[in-house]
Amino acid sequence: MSDIWGDSRRATLLPKLNDTYQDFSQREINVFKEEVDFDGGNHVKMPVILQGVQDDIRILREQIANNKGGTISISDLESALVKTEEGLQAKTEQVISQYNNQVRTLPNQEANRFDNNVVAIETTWDMQSQKSADPRKISARFLGREKMRQPQASRSNALLPKRQSVQMPGPTPGQQAKHMLTLRAVLDPHSNMNRQALNDNFGIQLPLINTKQHSRPSYSKPIVGTTIEPLAVLPKANRVDAQLAPPPISEEDARKGIMSLIERGLIPPAAQLTLDPSPVRNRIAPLHEPQVKHKPPQPEAVSLLSGVKLDPATMKNDVSKMPAVPPHPKSASSSITDTRTPSAKTRVTSSSMPQVKTPATLKTYEMPIQPLPPPTTPASGDFKQLSHRFAIQNGRTRDSSSEFIAFKQHYCLTWGSIVTMIKHIEKMLNSYTIPVAFVNGDRLADLAMEFELEKPPSIDDMLTVIINREDVEALIGRPGRRFKGPRGKDVAATRIQSSWRMFRDRSEYLEYRKRKWASGVIAISWIMHVKMSKVKIKLKESREEHLENFRRRARKLAMSWDRIKQHRRTVIHIPSLGLSQDIRDSINEFGIRQNTQMARLCDIRDPNVDVIFVSPVPLSEETLQYYSKLLGLKSAVESGVVEDQCDMGEKYKIIVPEAIKSFPAHRMCLSSILKYSPRTLKRIQHLIKGCDAYIVTGVPHKDDLAIADYLDVPILSPEPEVAHLYSTKSGCKRIFASANVEVPPSEFDVYSIGQLHECLAQLVTENLTVKRWLFKLDDGYDGRGIGYCDIAEHLECYQWALKESRRYGEKWSKKWAQEAAYIKIHAEIPDVLAKHARPVHSELYEDWSKFLDAFLSQGGVIEATPPSDSITTLTVDMLIEPTGRANVLCMGDQIHAETPFSCWGVSMPQSSVEPDVLNASCKKVAEACKSRGIIGYLSVDFVTFIDPKSNDQKLWALDLSLHYSDSLAMFQLMSYVSNGKLDLNTHTFNVPPPKQEQKKRRRRLAGQEDEQPPNTSRYAVMSTRLLHTNLAVVHYSVFFQMCRAHGIGYDIKEKQGTVFTLLDSFNRENLGMLTLGDNLQGALATFARNMSIIHQEISAPNMQGETNFKLAIKDIESILGTTVENAEDSEVA
Repeated sequence: MSDIWGDSRRATLLPKLNDTYQDFSQREINVFKEEVDFDGGNHVKMPVILQGVQDDIRILREQIANNKGGTISISDLESALVKTEEGLQAKTEQVISQYNNQVRTLPNQEANRFDNNVVAIETTWDMQSQKSADPRKISARFLGREKMRQPQASRSNALLPKRQSVQMPGPTPGQQAKHMLTLRAVLDPHSNMNRQALNDNFGIQLPLINTKQHSRPSYSKPIVGTTIEPLAVLPKANRVDAQLAPPPISEEDARKGIMSLIERGLIPPAAQLTLDPSPVRNRIAPLHEPQVKHKPPQPEAVSLLSGVKLDPATMKNDVSKMPAVPPHPKSASSSITDTRTPSAKTRVTSSSMPQVKTPATLKTYEMPIQPLPPPTTPASGDFKQLSHRFAIQNGRTRDSSSEFIAFKQHYCLTWGSIVTMIKHIEKMLNSYTIPVAFVNGDRLADLAMEFELEKPPSIDDMLTVIINREDVEALIGRPGRRFKGPRGKDVAATRIQSSWRMFRDRSEYLEYRKRKWASGVIAISWIMHVKMSKVKIKLKESREEHLENFRRRARKLAMSWDRIKQHRRTVIHIPSLGLSQDIRDSINEFGIRQNTQMARLCDIRDPNVDVIFVSPVPLSEETLQYYSKLLGLKSAVESGVVEDQCDMGEKYKIIVPEAIKSFPAHRMCLSSILKYSPRTLKRIQHLIKGCDAYIVTGVPHKDDLAIADYLDVPILSPEPEVAHLYSTKSGCKRIFASANVEVPPSEFDVYSIGQLHECLAQLVTENLTVKRWLFKLDDGYDGRGIGYCDIAEHLECYQWALKESRRYGEKWSKKWAQEAAYIKIHAEIPDVLAKHARPVHSELYEDWSKFLDAFLSQGGVIEATPPSDSITTLTVDMLIEPTGRANVLCMGDQIHAETPFSCWGVSMPQSSVEPDVLNASCKKVAEACKSRGIIGYLSVDFVTFIDPKSNDQKLWALDLSLHYSDSLAMFQLMSYVSNGKLDLNTHTFNVPPPKQEQKKRRRRLAGQEDEQPPNTSRYAVMSTRLLHTNLAVVHYSVFFQMCRAHGIGYDIKEKQGTVFTLLDSFNRENLGMLTLGDNLQGALATFARNMSIIHQEISAPNMQGETNFKLAIKDIESILGTTVENAEDSEVA
């Protein structure tokens, strides 16, 4: 230890000590060269204090220099250094004590900081030591050390006033604040003063990075409005007309993206977009061979840094190529032993050091780009680089193999669950006698963690950990393999027993379930039967109660009818068609068909009558305004002045049930819909409160009784069952038979095929002159259930039968005379019907067999057609009052369009039969109906023709309908717009003569004829069945303008013209029309002319539409021809 320095080291030690001494002495002398006043007024020179320190160091140098050629003792050197240090410490304490006793004064406030004669002192402070020390107690040693660190050039700029005033040592408070700001700027790299502070205080010149600073203009007032420009959108012309070419897309719009262009309409939504180049690229997928399928995975590179690939295999080579890391600047500065100089150029700064970049100091964008591995799911736990595998042979694990031992050591922490899983696998392999299986240990560990707390794994789960899975699965899949294990016989026996028990128990269970299901069905059926029986009983009791109340109110109505007729009353019109469900389903536009009687509103012609009309279809505002204007013509019609119109809105109400929208496709009659419309019923109940009221329905229905019971008003109609019975074809034959009116040869209540053949053969034998026979269904409505057959044309024995009838003469009416002809005709009837019988409406019944099935199921009538080519059908409407009085309301000749068996329109009054004959027949029918308790409105159909045998006019009663008819409703409209009355004795309709101005009487000259009185008789042609599909394209306002342009209108003064009834507010395909004229020919011609004009105006050559105008015009023309012939015959006679 004593000879640690040799001669070579001694030569270098002495110069270093000498330089250190000289430098330290010079710095201490320069710092403390000023005079300082201490307490007591003693003035001490600082060089005197430091001179002793210099002497001590010099003595130490001399001792080292005198010991030339020898060795220096470490103990002597240490004692010398300790002595020198103690001397310096004593001197420092003395200086600090003198400094602490100094009296300080603040600088002059009037001194200008920016005076040219005053320069600020720049000093670098140690802020860490400054925080814990009082600025007023900083030692002189610390102050000297800080001044030694400053460059020498800055000392010339010390704050030295020109006057000889004493400057107190230490920084001022302003300088301290400046140092604090400087330190903050140095610590904050984002500060604007950071670069300047490092340059001024440490001499570090950072590179200048120019950053563009977007200067924001300062506004004195806030700017209101948008700050972005609007995006381009599709022009209006392109939005209106899609056929125009789209506008070009600018580059700025294209940068917004495809979705933005589609949303703004610049690209059509249906456009097919193609991306070039396509973002989806096709590549052939590699198919691995079975040999490389089970290769152990290669160790993957571990990515510890973003973008840096650390591959364990290449780390050794890369480490040697990495550049050396330079030492930290602080450590480098501590090794510098050269003498410090105040010049900043000699400092070692970051700018002067070599810029060596290492992987630790590289930035992300400066790193080399390495291919990244494909994204994988991170494995739980340690990174598995090696796969563990071991073998299980003959159901036992090779636990002594090195692979198993390594696997056990690797998974020692979770070995408990792994052992359990191994036992399951061994049991499975043993039961199937698998010779050997190789297990993937890593997969086994994962599977053990998954099923640790759950149920035992299945065979498929355990097969996932076996490497040779295909071989093991092939062995397991062999039939009977599971029974070759150690206990194979026991397993097979158990399997057989369990299968048999399963079959036996399942058979018993299926039988039990079948019985249980059957018992449940029986129980539910019985419960439903009991409930339905109870419901039926309640419905029956309710209907019986309704019927009893109906009868009670009918008797009350009969007693007070005379009083009600003379007083104010309210009539509730419900134009319901209470037909059977099959008939309602077969009628197209059933709601419109019920609304053909809108003319019932004309009952307000009686000043004592108010009308509540329940509409079966919704009505538009345009339709309501039309009827308001039409009904407002009452006073104008009475006075003959067009301007004299009034508002009749208080006399009638049109109500639409709210349940119409609830049953759009059920084809329910209006009474049923009204029954399920409580708000409408309450409104009607409120309207009729406190006044006499009764219901006038259409075809009676059971729900009419429920409505009447709810409103507590009577119904002016027979009981629904009675009305249905006598409205059938067989029922009306009974009425006509009891009335003793003439009817065509017929048989009714035919329900079997044998009865049909026998009755038809008998009728044909008795009436050989009848060529066509009709077959009518009992429930037929409006000629829809009719079939026909021309028997005389197809009977082979017909000519022979005629000869037989001529041979017997008057005796032909005897049964014995007809027997031979009857037998032959009866034998031919089945073949004739099968081959030549046809239904009238082929759209309802496709052929005779379908019609015959319906005929036999419902029953029907066999009836003869009149043996004449000229036939006229009449309709008479009557009212049987509750008191039993029968009144004929109107009568008219029918007009046919689609078929000769369906009434399309009526011409009133009738002009085909003598009034007395028709009145007598009507009176007989009314008496027969009254005797059966029938009251209310009814209509009777007659047919008249000239008998070819006697040339006498015949009148046969054909049909009876116990309901309010369309012809009666149109007759009410005719009376309303003409203010006329029907003369029942002469069957003429007369209107009051027009009012004429009084003229002065003039003397009649000789030979001058008297003025003819005006013609007051009127004839009307009316129909509610006008159909034209092209009317749907014309609004009612346009339709009436078209009619006005062609002179189709009504003359109030002359009581002639045309009036329409609007039936459909939305489709507008159906229409009603009434034409009045002073003669029948004129009314028929006007009606035909109106239809022709309307058809021509709304039709085009390529759009004729579906219509019945042409057929109706054809029938009217034939009627006109007959009328002209009759007029000519009457003139000749």
